[in-house]
Amino acid sequence: MADELPAGLGLRPEAPGPGPGSAGGAAREAPPEEGSPPDGDASSDCGREDSPGSRLPRFVLQGKTHFPELFQTGHLPLYERFRAYQDYILADCKASEVREFTAEFLEKVLEPSGWRAVWHTSVFEVLVEVTDVDCAALEAAVRLAEPCLCEARAGTFTAECVRELLELKGWRLPLRELWVVFDGSGALDQTALAVEHVRFFYQHIWRSWDEEEEDDYDYFVRCVEPRLRLHYDILEDRVPSGLVADYRGLLARCEGVYRSFLDLRSSLSAYGADSEQENVSMVQGLELYSELEQLKQKLKLIENPLLRYVFGYQKNSNVQAKGARPRGQRVTHVVSSAMVTGLLQALLRDRLCPEPGAEDTEVQFHRDPLGAIGACYEGDRVIVCPGRYVVQGAISIADSIELEGYGLPDDIVIEKRGQGDTFVDCSGADVRISCVKFIQHGAVEGILVVHRGRTTVENCVLQCETTGVTVRTSAELVMRASDLCGAKGAGVEIYPGSTCSLSDSGIHHCREGILIKDFLDEHYDLPKISLVNNIIHNNEGYGVVLVKPRIFSDLQEDAQGGAEENKAPRGPPQGEAAEAEGADPEELLGGPARKGGLRPRPGPPGHPEGNCEIVSELVAASAQKGRLRRKRLSELGITQADDTLMAQGMFVAIAENQFKWNGKGSFGTFLF
Repeated sequence: MADELPAGLGLRPEAPGPGPGSAGGAAREAPPEEGSPPDGDASSDCGREDSPGSRLPRFVLQGKTHFPELFQTGHLPLYERFRAYQDYILADCKASEVREFTAEFLEKVLEPSGWRAVWHTSVFEVLVEVTDVDCAALEAAVRLAEPCLCEARAGTFTAECVRELLELKGWRLPLRELWVVFDGSGALDQTALAVEHVRFFYQHIWRSWDEEEEDDYDYFVRCVEPRLRLHYDILEDRVPSGLVADYRGLLARCEGVYRSFLDLRSSLSAYGADSEQENVSMVQGLELYSELEQLKQKLKLIENPLLRYVFGYQKNSNVQAKGARPRGQRVTHVVSSAMVTGLLQALLRDRLCPEPGAEDTEVQFHRDPLGAIGACYEGDRVIVCPGRYVVQGAISIADSIELEGYGLPDDIVIEKRGQGDTFVDCSGADVRISCVKFIQHGAVEGILVVHRGRTTVENCVLQCETTGVTVRTSAELVMRASDLCGAKGAGVEIYPGSTCSLSDSGIHHCREGILIKDFLDEHYDLPKISLVNNIIHNNEGYGVVLVKPRIFSDLQEDAQGGAEENKAPRGPPQGEAAEAEGADPEELLGGPARKGGLRPRPGPPGHPEGNCEIVSELVAASAQKGRLRRKRLSELGITQADDTLMAQGMFVAIAENQFKWNGKGSFGTFLF
């Protein structure tokens, strides 16, 4: 039996891990996973069995009861689980065939009887002996081992209670609740691994509604692979904590709605045909089904790594603004690791001495930027002197303050180390940052996130490690004469309903230069974007990427209606939306620029086409958004909309930008 399962399904001999929840400090492939027994002790002979038979590590459960050693299988790396499910368990099965394929796999590798395991629950552990295996039901017939070993977390739960519970269960237990007792001969290695794969699959991959999904696709490709990768991304801190919380909350809601839907569906048979109660239940069922589909769609967006990157999630800043001081005074905070007389004299001359007739300003001195910003109130100013400042936490700015470096950006470096979601978090009404170099390490989200209000970044260097700058809905970013590089995601992510103005700046060596986002089921206003005289170069993908929905049925109808309108005689255009629909993109390259007080000027040879391409696509998206909104208003009975309501211009100005050496070109679209 041990030769029937390929060795790729087991742990590598050179990479043993500790027991689930172990207290030992042995290295492991991934952090502990949910559902593992919590009391493993890897420190007690967790190394490899001296016998050459077994390839798997072992561990001992901690507690008063001396259980035998168990196989440690809870820390299999991603590639081993991936290979097991893809090549040997699920292959190309459909969702309705998962149980059948799993049973066939277990029949080949499970020892039918004669092995012992610990029955692990949240209340107790008890040693049992397996007498038979029902692979189709994913259950094992068991009996209590001799001598009886049982340990309960509740003092009132005794071995006799366990016996009564087993009798109620017919002496049959789910395989996923069994942890196989270690056998150094290697004869039970495949049994332990097979039980682990079943346990992991039904704890982390399978959803109760999967079997009702469409059966015309490969279940592994559609569901298992994205969920498996998401699980390991979460374990390895590659997903923002807020998004993890959102995902788990959506899972719980989806499970609840699905149970309610099943209960309602089963109750319909109790009502008479065409009864009033049945009609009411049908309406409730349709509402539950619609809600369930929406929740499932949101889960799929998070599970898919590309969509997760494209759409991100809505995170709110939890830092509350302090407001002004009780007496209204403002303070200047000076940050310096060591203050010397020459530096102090220069500060007094250039920054601290008030103008003639102005009131004296209180000055406070700090050694690190975090302390200075934490002490700020509305209207304060933070001056950072030359030096390299290493911070461990996020810089959260909730009040309107000014953070400026005293010198050149390369001389004032603020570097973030340690795990965390964000580096600089801005939610103040008017935040100004200038002459500072930010270097990001170990973050999950971007280097700068603007949640709300207006943030101005001028003459700064942003050296990223994940995504770059994120402009959330209703927030505004103004970035001038700055340099942004190194983002593994997009250099700048622009959310719907935001305002973003980039001028005289460079965005380079990122995955994408600028990513303009949209959402599937929420109707935000289009962002207002100004791109003037920027150099967007050497990015892996496109210079600018626009995310927009595919043509769903309502959009198709709307597009057909628009085509018919174009054939009919058209009167004079009214409002900005009509301007966007009827105007030529080349003309609009100057039209929106004039709205913002800017006029397009011819850029360097070879680059105007990038600006025109972006304008053309954004105009089309703006017009489509306008048509869709008019259709919704018409359905609500609003036939004449206010021009301010219908104005959906996406951009203010796009001119003189240079797009060089981007891997896929200057502009691209992502359809979802």
